[in-house]
Amino acid sequence: MSAKAKYTKKENNTGELKFEIDQDTIKKGLDTAFNRVRKNLNVPGFRKGKVSRPIFERMYGEEALYEDALNAMLPFSYQQAVDETGVEPIDQPQITVDSMEKGKPWSITATISLKPDVELGDYKGLTVKKQKRNVMKTDVEKRLESMQAQQAELVLKDGKAEEGDTVVIDYVGTVDGVEFDGGSAQNYSLELGSGSFIPGFEDQLVGSKAGDKVEVKVTFPEEYQAEELAGKDAVFSTTVHEVKTKELPELDDDFAKDVDDSVETLDELKKKIHADIKEEKRQTAEENIQEEAISTAVKNAKIDGIPDVMVETEVSNQMNQYLANLRRQGIEPDLYYQMTGTSEEDLRNQFKKDAEERVKTDLVIEAIVAKEGLKATEAEIKDEIKSLADEYNMEEEAVRGALTDDMLSHDIAAKKAIELVVDSAEEK
Repeated sequence: MSAKAKYTKKENNTGELKFEIDQDTIKKGLDTAFNRVRKNLNVPGFRKGKVSRPIFERMYGEEALYEDALNAMLPFSYQQAVDETGVEPIDQPQITVDSMEKGKPWSITATISLKPDVELGDYKGLTVKKQKRNVMKTDVEKRLESMQAQQAELVLKDGKAEEGDTVVIDYVGTVDGVEFDGGSAQNYSLELGSGSFIPGFEDQLVGSKAGDKVEVKVTFPEEYQAEELAGKDAVFSTTVHEVKTKELPELDDDFAKDVDDSVETLDELKKKIHADIKEEKRQTAEENIQEEAISTAVKNAKIDGIPDVMVETEVSNQMNQYLANLRRQGIEPDLYYQMTGTSEEDLRNQFKKDAEERVKTDLVIEAIVAKEGLKATEAEIKDEIKSLADEYNMEEEAVRGALTDDMLSHDIAAKKAIELVVDSAEEK
């Protein structure tokens, strides 16, 4: 086993873990290496794989086994050194062999990265912004108006098109008098004011009526996706076939029953909307308080520099989780990148923006867990397994097989730390 392990802290939360591998361990490693090597060794006068150890060492030297022996022994010996010194590496070590002299212990140096030290500041009794939870009459009215708009029907309009109306058009686009790909369509329905066309296009159709021919002049944005059109002036010869306007249903009991079959009257619908909005505001208030309280606790803490490996690990974890969710919806990564016009690097950069802050948050929560001595009980672990099984429609045994008790305990303790910070926060 390893002996004389010593850890020396270096800059940026890195350090050197020096340890020795004793002769007894080395001999076992050499035996393992020899047994592996001789299986495929052809030596004149011996059947394949049957050469003796003394013959091998006379021909090749004991040193020929050192690399294989070290590879066999290193994982165990390194872990022994980690346990002996009590360090907690966060990534794979960089191994340097200091000496491998025959008949002497082998000296090894492992360069490792560690979690940064966290000096907690105030995290209990924090002040957070007062949240609004009351439901106003206008909140209910706006929700009703939105539901009413969703039930609206398009009807022909005998008059000029206004913003919000839909026009049915043919158009042919040209740049310098020449038509371009994707620049024409027939019987296209366009809602004016929707912002779905090039800036300025929809504005020039406001005031038109059925039968009008309009020359729409626009300039493509400089960042337009089709590079050959970016920044170019274009003319769209447009024919207006129809103008349609939204006809809203009456807000009455029939409307209420149409949009929600659990109610019979408009008054019942309003009461239900009121209750829904109240619950939404309660949830939003809780989320805002948690975000502000935890963010403040993180700001109050002092943390040494975050190792790059922790940030990169966080980015990879977030990406893997995001892509796994897409796969559950039947969307493979290549299809996602194609649909969104992005790449794996774009997605990685997107998650990288907040990765360091997420790492800091996790470190502070872990520090609170340690300081408060927060732990998960057996009953809480069982409840968490049942909750996850219900959420993901899995058998409890499958959840237990995928997650260790340590992982579950870690998450439960983290939740307790968050609750401690949030529950003690005061709204002002």
